[in-house]
Amino acid sequence: MLKFTPEHEWLKIEGDVATVGITAHAAGQLGDLVFVELPEVGATFAKDASSATVESVKAASDVYCPLDGEVVEINPAIVDDPSLVNSDPQGAGWFYKLKLSNAADANSLLDEAAYNELIA
Repeated sequence: MLKFTPEHEWLKIEGDVATVGITAHAAGQLGDLVFVELPEVGATFAKDASSATVESVKAASDVYCPLDGEVVEINPAIVDDPSLVNSDPQGAGWFYKLKLSNAADANSLLDEAAYNELIA
């Protein structure tokens, strides 16, 4: 199941774990990323809390945790090569995996059609 937030994060939900990243739209708006800071494995976040930071040649921006949960894995490849987020934001450019406190909360997020309407 793929879900989106109005703040331009995407989630691929499998069971009670969501892979989280930023959308192609967000990556395009930011421009070429030069730095990514990820949370620690084991960190817990409430929905809408700042969970990561990205910096581009244009600006720095927070990445917000889309749902309550605990970080169970991070993607070190994007720390080493932030351009992966620009080139493959919904693939190799994922940020972290979040064990959801309540997977049913994902129902409150946008589906792809609603997200595409938001950015149109």
